[in-house]
Amino acid sequence: MNGIHLRLYTYENRKHAGVPVYDWLLERARHMGIHGGSAFRAIAGFGRQGKMHEQHFFELAGEEPVLVEFVVTREQAQQLLELLRTERLQLFYAMLPAEYGVTGEAP
Repeated sequence: MNGIHLRLYTYENRKHAGVPVYDWLLERARHMGIHGGSAFRAIAGFGRQGKMHEQHFFELAGEEPVLVEFVVTREQAQQLLELLRTERLQLFYAMLPAEYGVTGEAP
């Protein structure tokens, strides 16, 4: 199947509607009928301002970058991006063409 690999970038301590943005994104996508999504904490990264964020023992607790990604149809990607606009949630994203499927036989 062909679709979109949608990648959204945030930080571990960033919140929306009282919950971490990554958690809010995963929950909203699930309610929209998207079949799967994942959030990954980076060990280091920097954004538009060039500030380095990396995991240290205490100094930047919670400031690590988080990648949230979905492999979806083009329509689902557009719906999710429209939700972000409606919610006024500003996130950097990347939308890449993807071929996807499932290996093996269903159990």
